[in-house]
Amino acid sequence: MRELKILAVVVALTLITYWGVEPFAHSQMHPHVSPANFDFATADKESAKEGIEKAKTALAEAEKSLEKAKENTKAAAEKSVKGAQATLDEKVEFQKTINAFWATNEEAIKATGDIANGEMLVTTNCIACHSIESKGFPPIMDNVSAGAAYGVTPPDLGSAGKLYTKEYLVAFISNPALASKTSHKFVDGKVHPMPGYDWMPAQEIADMVAYLKSIAPKEMSNKEVFVDACQRCHGIKYADMKNGTMSSFTAHHDIKTYMGKLPPDLSQYIRSRGADYLNTFINDPQKQLEGTAMPRVGLSQDSQEQVISYLEEIGDSKKAQREELGPKFLIYLVIFAIFAFLWKASRWRDVH
Repeated sequence: MRELKILAVVVALTLITYWGVEPFAHSQMHPHVSPANFDFATADKESAKEGIEKAKTALAEAEKSLEKAKENTKAAAEKSVKGAQATLDEKVEFQKTINAFWATNEEAIKATGDIANGEMLVTTNCIACHSIESKGFPPIMDNVSAGAAYGVTPPDLGSAGKLYTKEYLVAFISNPALASKTSHKFVDGKVHPMPGYDWMPAQEIADMVAYLKSIAPKEMSNKEVFVDACQRCHGIKYADMKNGTMSSFTAHHDIKTYMGKLPPDLSQYIRSRGADYLNTFINDPQKQLEGTAMPRVGLSQDSQEQVISYLEEIGDSKKAQREELGPKFLIYLVIFAIFAFLWKASRWRDVH
């Protein structure tokens, strides 16, 4: 009977740790954020509103601190209030900017594109920097030279229509910094390496997107999606025995200068961060790490799932086997515990 009491205590403590302490610790290390939203216009409007609410809360707290501040701390409290007010003003102004941005994109998003005219526009305006190898337009520079020239190697546009939604492509062509949520990087005269085409008529932007959609492959492997969507900046040191290392297309020096720091190797990111974290981070990095230089990639839901699946294939290749073994091991432990208890009872019956 004593053993059963001890077992009950162990089970209770384990459950308290698993359902109490661990979730609390996780919530502190990874605060809850809203789920991935692939309707980027709606997502941006919601995040802008949330930013204002947070700024208002921070301002209210700063004002309370000022009221309670003593004479020797009043100057610091006043500075905090001014900083909080400036942040709120920035958030309000950004909300106006982002709402106007998506409003101006609506016409192009709703328009039916002309593929033939889109081909003319793309091959006139885009191939000076981008390649479309599937259509006979090779890159004009090698990856190292392109990275040095632009800060990051420009992507081949052959798969863009597969990787991204029409809405995101319209937004990115119009204003890359706002679409990718990196406008905070490009201030004080700094500009995004890709120029915005918001001067174009909405119909012409729709035509360009229609062409990109028409030339995109119908199917892509998980690895192909990862290569086109992520490998310009990120490498995978431990890819597989056949392919070996997958280095980023952009040289480390150039991408570090462009991003502010060297983007991480993604070999084990699926295990160090987890699929849930990656799902929200890839969809909108600002949710998990406000102010990060990592752009919103703008992948469609299907493409993003393929990227995460590829990271699982590389970084957690034994996941299926591990999950299959788990229930079997638990059953073994239960059976072993029963036999151990019965054996102990038979040996100690006379003593008790």
